[in-house]
Amino acid sequence: MKAQQVDSTTGSRHPMAAKEGKYLTFSLADEEYGIGILKVKEIIGLLPVTTIPQAPPFVKGVINLRGKVIPVIDLRLRFGIEEVEPTDRTCIIVVEVQGPSGQIQMGLVVDSVSEVINIKAEDIEETPSFGAALESDYILGMAKLNGGVKILLEIDKVLGKNDLKVLQEAA
Repeated sequence: MKAQQVDSTTGSRHPMAAKEGKYLTFSLADEEYGIGILKVKEIIGLLPVTTIPQAPPFVKGVINLRGKVIPVIDLRLRFGIEEVEPTDRTCIIVVEVQGPSGQIQMGLVVDSVSEVINIKAEDIEETPSFGAALESDYILGMAKLNGGVKILLEIDKVLGKNDLKVLQEAA
């Protein structure tokens, strides 16, 4: 567990201290997102994907990565963003998430990977309330950097428990 950051002027703990750290940033449809670097296993180019019958539309299928079958989801589709043709920058971020029966690796198709950045607690804001109609528990917070905002994802919550169960069965 990460130690809480203490504000030197007030002596209080910063509420976002547990969320600060290194994030891999990537883009989807002109928006920037970040995933905690400790969740990222590797970044690979697009591979041939074997489709899974009756899977949700955002589940692209599975890939064979060095002899291991890994489910792949399209983050654009998962977030309700229009699907586009892959480019030479489109890639798969392989992450490890907590599933109902342990850790599972899965691939996330993203438009492009940007960089690894260190985000300080004071640069992170709580997720704004969008009302009951919009589910946002998969958003860890909003990072304010260089005049813009990066959406930090709680990758373990991007997929619901039922989605993770489907992916575990597929793999």
